[in-house]
Amino acid sequence: MKIVFLDKDAHPYLREALRADGHTVDLHSTCDRARMLRLLPEYDGLMIRSRFDVDRELLDAGNKLKFVARWGVGTDHIDLDYARERGIRVFNSPEGSKHTVAEHTVGMLLMLLNHLGRADRQVRAGKWVRRENTGTELQYLTVGIIGYGNMGQMTARRLAGFGCRVITHDRFRKNYGDDYAEEVSLEQLQQEADVATLHIFLEGNHNYVNRNWIAAFAKPFYLINTARGQVVDTAALVAGMKDGKILGAALDVNEYEEQSFVDLAPDELPEPYQYLRRSDRTVLTPHIAGWSVEAEEGHARTLYRKIAEAFN
Repeated sequence: MKIVFLDKDAHPYLREALRADGHTVDLHSTCDRARMLRLLPEYDGLMIRSRFDVDRELLDAGNKLKFVARWGVGTDHIDLDYARERGIRVFNSPEGSKHTVAEHTVGMLLMLLNHLGRADRQVRAGKWVRRENTGTELQYLTVGIIGYGNMGQMTARRLAGFGCRVITHDRFRKNYGDDYAEEVSLEQLQQEADVATLHIFLEGNHNYVNRNWIAAFAKPFYLINTARGQVVDTAALVAGMKDGKILGAALDVNEYEEQSFVDLAPDELPEPYQYLRRSDRTVLTPHIAGWSVEAEEGHARTLYRKIAEAFN
């Protein structure tokens, strides 16, 4: 097959392995969408992160396309229904970053519970504040995992060592509870959880966390989002923090990110985001939960395996 890569930063293992199998691999990491539409008829396969929408126009331009490989997890920028209609396989690689997302999630939770970000900033500013930074022990809390796929499962495994109770809700699965997390309804999770951590796709979950969802929790709770920014209504999150329902929020993603997740202009964002920036009850990171040295190779190996199994 002839395959085009649109991202130069992809780990070289995938290109090398495909070439070793006899495929032709071209790299077009700087071309714009118009040029890609002209080039795509030459190719059987497309490897992309999130530069372009893989919509009807692009899929139709690729009249020879056999597959689209999404380097990473989310496929919200790909028209999956039309790809299926055209007989084009779509591969993604959540297995590649499941471990680093889980570790990042637990790290953000520990930062919230122990005020590590605030304490660090205070010490750097010459302040020695102890009593006000008293932590909360994770072992006495109930952590609710929303979505129990690759990321949710690995997060539960990391949490097992802390001795906390872990419950999970996944509306797309049945009989998925295991040794690391107890399967519950969303209503039970909202009644019992002290922490809610999100591990769901954006598709079908836009503004999943909204005012009603937050109000349904019986106790004040901590919120963690390492999934997709638009899963959370930021204005509703801020309202929950102001009224004390949300004790703190750790966000690796936010709803104002542009599609490629490469750039963000924080000073230009609306007031709800400015509140999160000012708050000492937030932990904010730049969409890096799935990024590690190991994950980059993990994505490459995962996609190679799926492509090879489908076409070799």
